Amino acid sequence: MTERLLQYIWQFQYFTNSKLLTIEEEPLQIIHPGTYNTNQGPDFIDAKIKTGTTTWAGSIELHINSSDWKNHKHTGDNNYKNVILHVVWQHDIDLQLPFSTLVLEDKVSKFLLVKYNGLMNANSFIACEKMIHQVNQLSWISWKERLLVERLQSKSLLVLEFLKKNNNHWEETFWWLLAKNFGIKVNSDAFEKIAQSIPINILAKHKNQVHQLEALLLGQAGLLNHNFTEDYPQLLQKEYHFLKNKYQLQKVEAPLFFLRMRPANFPSVRLAQLAMLIHSSLHLFSSIKDSKTIKQVKALLDVTANDYWHYHYMPDEASAFKKKNLGIQMIDNILINTVVPVLFAYGLYHKENSYKEKALQWLTEIAAEKNAITKGFVALGIENANAFDSQALIQLKNEYCNKKRCLDCAVGNKLLKER
Repeated sequence: MTERLLQYIWQFQYFTNSKLLTIEEEPLQIIHPGTYNTNQGPDFIDAKIKTGTTTWAGSIELHINSSDWKNHKHTGDNNYKNVILHVVWQHDIDLQLPFSTLVLEDKVSKFLLVKYNGLMNANSFIACEKMIHQVNQLSWISWKERLLVERLQSKSLLVLEFLKKNNNHWEETFWWLLAKNFGIKVNSDAFEKIAQSIPINILAKHKNQVHQLEALLLGQAGLLNHNFTEDYPQLLQKEYHFLKNKYQLQKVEAPLFFLRMRPANFPSVRLAQLAMLIHSSLHLFSSIKDSKTIKQVKALLDVTANDYWHYHYMPDEASAFKKKNLGIQMIDNILINTVVPVLFAYGLYHKENSYKEKALQWLTEIAAEKNAITKGFVALGIENANAFDSQALIQLKNEYCNKKRCLDCAVGNKLLKER
């Protein structure tokens, strides 16, 4: 038995609750078990019970053993002054508390305990994979939406943190997050620092000259510190030295990684594409925010690095011709990991549900992510039709399955309830 399982049992009243008696042999009627409290204080608040002929309203505290009340030092704590019932798994000591105590050990189905232990001890992709087929599609639809909103709310924390750093400048915030996304996982931190080292108003002054944007980005990335032989890298180097001195840009202390990376994802290529995106757009976040369809947003993001990069993956190192367009997969990645979270955070911040709803809707129109997590769920028969599904499944695996939070999971709840 764990305290969280005991809370779960009480919350959903999964025990025999007819003819209940307290340890004082008084009849007990549970009128309302209370609301589960995730904050400081008793486990359940706003409960209502009847002992004998007296009706009580207040809080309920749960413990594995009666002695835990003393061990947790609740006596004298003002947070627990309105407790009306102490619910325990085992009664191991009589503390003479001013309210009744109820013991649940002999009132809970052994089948529930066996099933719970099976989940906790499972060593597989997810604890419930042998039973998950029992959950119907309707249950999945509502649970996936809750998971997705939870994931977007979590991602919104970083958006709002950036917003606070730059005095509520949404375009600047979007620029930082967009650059972070362009760095993909391995270089995301470095790209974020590069973006934060170049204020968006400086980029705006040079947006009509893509080579100057490239000079700023590649220079701050430390990719122009070489003796180049080709004219274009020499031009970028010269522009960067001028702009760096003009704007007093600070050196970025963050290494870039190329090892074991596909050339198309080289940071040099991604920075060149990012420069072209700045060059071809105006007030990018505002344009995205006002877009009616995901197709319009994809058109805004569909950029190709300038001609020099068609023959290069690195400055001064020629390669076979290949257009360095952003690509469908990368555009979808930006939509999922930057556009949708910032749009959702905007709606959250301004209390405008239309933006949050648009963010959720757009995810249903983006191709599903295919990775180890989503493939694992698909193998179990769980639908992964679009990015709405895949983001929900990633949240489920990382925040519930991996942490064995079956009691907080709608799927786990349903499986535990059913015989």
